[in-house]
Amino acid sequence: MFVAMVDGLMGTALGLFVSAFAKTEFQAVQFMPLALLPQLLICGLIVPTAMLPTALEWLSWALPLTYAIDAMSHVATQTSTDPRFWIDVAAVAAMGIALLAAGAATLRRRTV
Repeated sequence: MFVAMVDGLMGTALGLFVSAFAKTEFQAVQFMPLALLPQLLICGLIVPTAMLPTALEWLSWALPLTYAIDAMSHVATQTSTDPRFWIDVAAVAAMGIALLAAGAATLRRRTV
């Protein structure tokens, strides 16, 4: 459950970051496929990351969904944790915090 909560918070932070660049709600909805589709294609769900070309493999390890998928698959297949699992969870949490900070920094300020 902890991994799912960290993944959910990271996804919310990603949505906040992407929506900060939109002027309307409709634009925010249009931006989400641009943020999620590349991650879905190279995160390891369709093709294992080890089978990707080198450039795409490096890019996949720079995107948060790869770590989230690895952490969730570890939880689903193993009963114990190892250092790799905690690295994946820490990477998702760090990326979530970074996206949250970036999203908050890019929001337009309004004074009433």
